[in-house]
Amino acid sequence: MGGTAVVVGVDIGTTSTKAVAYDTGGRQLAVHSIGYPLDEPHPGYAEQDPQLILDAVVGCIRAVVAELHEPVAGLSFSTAMHSLIGLDADGKPLTPSVTWADSRASAQAERLRAAPSGLALHRRTGTPVHPMAPLPKLVWYAEQEPKLHERVAHWVSIKDFVLLRLAEALVTDHSVASATGLMDIHRLAWDAEALGIAGITEEQLPQLVPTTHVLPGLTAEAARATGLPADTPLVVGAGDGPLANLGLGAVHPGEVACSVGTSGAMRVMVERPGVDPLGGVFCYALTEHRWVVGGAINNGGIVLQWAGEALTPELGEHAEEELLDMAARAPVGSGGLIMLPYLLSERAPHWSALPRGAYVGLTHGHRREHLVRAALEGVCQQLALVLASVKAAGNEVREIRASGGFARSPLWRQILADALGMPVRFPAGHEGSSFGAALLGMQALGLIESIDVAADLVKIDETVRPDPAAAATYAALLPLFSELYDALVPTFASLRRLAPSLPPEPPPTAPPQ
Repeated sequence: MGGTAVVVGVDIGTTSTKAVAYDTGGRQLAVHSIGYPLDEPHPGYAEQDPQLILDAVVGCIRAVVAELHEPVAGLSFSTAMHSLIGLDADGKPLTPSVTWADSRASAQAERLRAAPSGLALHRRTGTPVHPMAPLPKLVWYAEQEPKLHERVAHWVSIKDFVLLRLAEALVTDHSVASATGLMDIHRLAWDAEALGIAGITEEQLPQLVPTTHVLPGLTAEAARATGLPADTPLVVGAGDGPLANLGLGAVHPGEVACSVGTSGAMRVMVERPGVDPLGGVFCYALTEHRWVVGGAINNGGIVLQWAGEALTPELGEHAEEELLDMAARAPVGSGGLIMLPYLLSERAPHWSALPRGAYVGLTHGHRREHLVRAALEGVCQQLALVLASVKAAGNEVREIRASGGFARSPLWRQILADALGMPVRFPAGHEGSSFGAALLGMQALGLIESIDVAADLVKIDETVRPDPAAAATYAALLPLFSELYDALVPTFASLRRLAPSLPPEPPPTAPPQ
C-alpha cells in the first residue's frame, strides 16, 4: 500500500452523480458532481432520463481525471438501488429510468405482498415486496403497458445502462440484483417464480456477476469522452446502501451504519444472507461473503423541512437552526405527543405504501416546539423500529455509526442515541458510497488486501452516548409508536379510498419574504 495508486469511485445517485478520486491511503484527491432532475409527470411517478445520467457520469469522470496528476488505476461504481429501464434490441431506452421513489406500482405490490407466496418471495429474494422494487414495476408494465412490455429486449438498472455504454457489457452485479426482487439471494441466480410473476425471461436480464467483477476497458468513444486510456479497468461495483456501510468503516458483523439525509436507512453487515421471519428487513449483497441487512425509511430530514414550511413559515427558508432551537425547548417525549412521520408514505419495517403522517396525543397545552420536537423524535423512533427488526433477523448489533445531513445537529444526534438506546459514533467527513466504491475497486484490482482496511481508514469524530432518563422515556414510548401504525391501517386504507372524491390538496403556500 504505497498510497500512490488512484481509483475513482463513481456514485450514481438519485439527484446527482459524484465522482471522487482516492489513493490507497484513503485520501481524497479530486471530486466533481453533476445534478439532474427527478421528473414527476403524474402523481406517484418519479423517473429520469437515462441519457442525462450517462452524460453526468461521463462529465464527472472527465472533470476528476483532468484535475489529477496521477494515472487512474481504475473506475468503480456505486448506484442508487431499485431503478428499472427497458431497452430495445439495440440497447436504446424504451422507458425512462423508473427510480426507487416511484410508487405507481402500489396496487401491484400490495396484491403480491398479500398473496400466499408474498413473504416467501421477500425472504428468498431479500427484497421487500414494495412499489420501490423492480418486480412490482415489471408487473405494472405488463398490466398497464402490455405492448411496451412485449417490445422490451432487456430490463436493466441505471448502472447497467451506464456500463453498457462505457464498456459494451450487459452485466449486473449481485448487489444491485439483490435489490430487484428477481434474484434468489441464497443461490445468486435469477428466481424462476419471480420472473414468471414479472412476465419476463432470464434472457431479458443482464448477466449476473460479482461486485468485484472487472471489465477490461472502455470503448474508444468512452475513452475519448472521459479522457482516460481505453484499457482503464472498470470494476462493476455495488448498490449505494451496502457501499455506504463500507464507506463508514462498518465492515464487520454487528457493525451498523445509520444514514439520515432526506430519507434514512439502517444496515448491519452480516456474513450470510437472511431475512427475519416477519419480513421487516431487506438483505442486499456487498460481496459474496458480506451482506447488509436493514431497512430504509422514506422520511428523514424531509420531516424537519416540512415542519419549517408548515409550522414556522415566518422563519423563511433555511431555518433549520431556529427550528432545532425551538425543538430543544420542548421536553423529552414532547409532553406525550407522538408523531408518525409518514409524510411520504413509508418503507421499513412495514413496507407498505398506505401510511400517512399523524400526530397523536395533542392537547391544549402543546405548542409549536412540541410539534417540531415530536417530528424529530418520530424519525428516530422509526429508526429504532428498523433496528429492532434487524435484531429480530438474528443479528448482533455491537456498534452504530451514523452519517448524513442531520448529524450536524447536536440535538438530533442526542435524540438518535437516546431513541436507539446505544452510543452512536459519528465519523469524520467522508463521501460514503463513493469511498465504498473506491475501496471495493481497490480490492478487486489487487491494490489493497481487503475492504477490511476501511475500519482503520475511517476516523471517528465524536461518540454520543444515550442519556439514561431520556432513553428510558423513548423505550417506554416505542411500543405505543409501533402500535399506532397497526391501529391506523384501516384509516389509511379508507383515506386512500376516499382520496379521489375529496377536493384536491392545495399547493403549498410560499413562505413570506
